[in-house]
Amino acid sequence: MKNIAIALATTAAFTGSAFAADMTVKVPPPAPVVQQFSWTGCYLGGGAGYGMWNQEITPFMGPPTSDTTTQFSASSTAGGRGWFGTVGGGCDYQFGLGAGIPGINQIVIGAFADYDFGSLKGSPSLFTEFTGTEKESSTWFAGGRIGWLVTPQVLTYVSGGWTQTRFDQFSQVAAFGALGQPDPGTAVLAHTYNGWFLGTGLEYATNWLPGLFWKTEYRFSDYNTDRLAIVCVVSSAACGQTVGVGPTGLSFDSQKFVQTIRTELVYHFNWGGPAIAKY
Repeated sequence: MKNIAIALATTAAFTGSAFAADMTVKVPPPAPVVQQFSWTGCYLGGGAGYGMWNQEITPFMGPPTSDTTTQFSASSTAGGRGWFGTVGGGCDYQFGLGAGIPGINQIVIGAFADYDFGSLKGSPSLFTEFTGTEKESSTWFAGGRIGWLVTPQVLTYVSGGWTQTRFDQFSQVAAFGALGQPDPGTAVLAHTYNGWFLGTGLEYATNWLPGLFWKTEYRFSDYNTDRLAIVCVVSSAACGQTVGVGPTGLSFDSQKFVQTIRTELVYHFNWGGPAIAKY
């Protein structure tokens, strides 16, 4: 009888242990990690755009270096427009990846440089009598941007910095030539203007190719006021001379403003690197 009791107790103990093992609460699997892509890295891009320039013109009697120049007539405005191509590159840094701070990893800052080449033409009139075609042919930009990631693949940003633009020689025709006929003897020589710019844009990671982005940006540029000389470039009755090349004794102040809209394809070298972070 004693042996039977021991056997029953042993059987009950093993059965209870097995039942308890079956009742153990299982740990749920970890939550899936949301994969986010890093914008930190460098890029190159190229594209095209359309631009418009305007200028404020104030004419003077006397050369640009004279201290005794006198305003010749009322100020006027003129402008031009046209298409251009653009190339450039830069580097970005995305804050807070992996830090677990809500919102901080949506901030991107960067530095960049662009070069525009094209033909933005206008036909200003100087001193009423001088007309011709003026062309903006190239522009440099160097600056920075700061942006906010609306989604991991869409960046909105503002930009700003320093810019330099080149206007080609402005050949003119004077209407008061010999016998009242046009006299193509004067010009404003090619000139480079310095200034600043501000912009705003949107950049989007396409699904066409890993690392390929599409960027569109508007920019406004304001250039310093420079005083330029009107010179004789050939022997000219308008210049009051029959031989030689030299100053006309006329000059003008020009301040230029340029607005552009550009769209580019941009390749980011590091796009696709995962980071453990969530919005």
